[in-house]
Formats: sequence, C-alpha cells, structure tokens
Amino acid sequence: MSDNHNIPPQSPPMDPYGAKANFDVNEKKLHLEGPPGFIRQVTNLLILAGIIAFIVFVVRIL
Repeated sequence: MSDNHNIPPQSPPMDPYGAKANFDVNEKKLHLEGPPGFIRQVTNLLILAGIIAFIVFVVRIL
C-alpha cells in the first residue's frame, strides 16, 4: 500500500544559461561592492534603525 507519499516532487531540470547568467550577475555584484563584511552589516543596521526611528517619530507626531 505504498502510494509514494514520501517522495518529494521532481524539480524541472536546471537551465544552464540561467545558471550562468545568475553567476555572472553575482560575480559582477561582488566585484562592484566587495564581499559583505562587518562594516557593511553595521551600516545596514544603522540605516534600518534610522528608518524605524523616523517611522516611530512620524507616528508619534500624527
């Protein structure tokens, strides 16, 4: 009585041209921006905290 309920659905075959295009985009981004590091994460966190503080400030005024 095994109806293959535990077998995951088959994914379509990968597009080699799409994979190459994705690799090229990621490689270009890495060359332009550099690897993500501590300074980048801290600045992103500060930007996010500033946006949240601005939203809270605007809500308190209204």
